[in-house]
Amino acid sequence: MNTRGLRSQLKDSVPVAGLCPQGSYGIQDSLRSGFTSVKNELLPSHPLELSEKNFVLNQDKMNFSTLRNIQGLHAPLKLQMEYRAARQIQRLPFLQSSNLALDTLRGSDDTIGFEDILGDPAQSEMMGEPHMMVEYKLGLL
Repeated sequence: MNTRGLRSQLKDSVPVAGLCPQGSYGIQDSLRSGFTSVKNELLPSHPLELSEKNFVLNQDKMNFSTLRNIQGLHAPLKLQMEYRAARQIQRLPFLQSSNLALDTLRGSDDTIGFEDILGDPAQSEMMGEPHMMVEYKLGLL
């Protein structure tokens, strides 16, 4: 098994220029990016962990493939554009967005899942300074 390829699949984020976690002195900026964890660099502990992590992505790919076979190329492209537009609707950076439009497009607005109960932002331990988060989002910091 190629562990290097698997480790690269587990990364959640893609490095973007200007948004690297390294501060101006070459060390991690914990205020903006949070604390580092060795757990994020480890291989999955269960064979199904990677599959469960990418469940929504795999389900969307299967739905788009089925939709393309049934209705043609225009249907999945239109739906992907609607998904992209719904993802851009956000609140201020320090407030959690409910993504109701995206849930409605996916058809998951009438189901209660694990993330609805345990993913409550009011129960979150992570809260940043609102003014600093908005300034960082606008590129003023």
